[in-house]
Amino acid sequence: MTVVIPCLDEAGALPGVLAAVPPGYRVLVVDNGSRDGTADVARLHGAAVVTEPRRGYGAAVQAGVAAAPEGIVGFLDGDGSMDPADLPGLVDALDDADLVVGRRIAVEPGVWPLHARLGNRLLAMRLRRRYRVDVHDIGAMRVVRRSTLLALGPLHPRFGYPLDLLVRAAAAGLTVVERDIDYRNRTHGRSKVSGSWRGTAATVRDFWAVR
Repeated sequence: MTVVIPCLDEAGALPGVLAAVPPGYRVLVVDNGSRDGTADVARLHGAAVVTEPRRGYGAAVQAGVAAAPEGIVGFLDGDGSMDPADLPGLVDALDDADLVVGRRIAVEPGVWPLHARLGNRLLAMRLRRRYRVDVHDIGAMRVVRRSTLLALGPLHPRFGYPLDLLVRAAAAGLTVVERDIDYRNRTHGRSKVSGSWRGTAATVRDFWAVR
């Protein structure tokens, strides 16, 4: 399995994330224009690195997918908020599903600001009602077969990627299941999404642009 980690200025958090990846998993870090030496840190800690100059979470994810070999591909953030040790549980669930997504469960206080939690809840509700996808989170940890993901075609290049993925999966008749994962405070820096009202607003804007 290949673990794809899209990164923008995550040099401080990345060593801890990479150290926690289960043995036997290949790690591919996608550097999305970092200025803090993220790519060098990734290589130093044994990860392969792909550079994606087009800014955007979706663009970085899709660059990682293009560079990954065939087989199962897993995804998580590089900020230390998600535990790579949760990946094997998602992989096991893939035996009975086409796509397995992580439902973030806060295990530390203050991990999920109110504005981010409300925005996430609203969008998950829209997914359940409009698209009949039984999920409660629009998070970044997921596992899927690479061939399945490529068959969905190009997806949203920015923050709308996770929602677009689920919408396309529903349209394609894929089986999507959700599994709980631990969610902690990021270990370094500030979140590009939930770290500010502006970041959250940009994410919700991209999500609502998905049809």
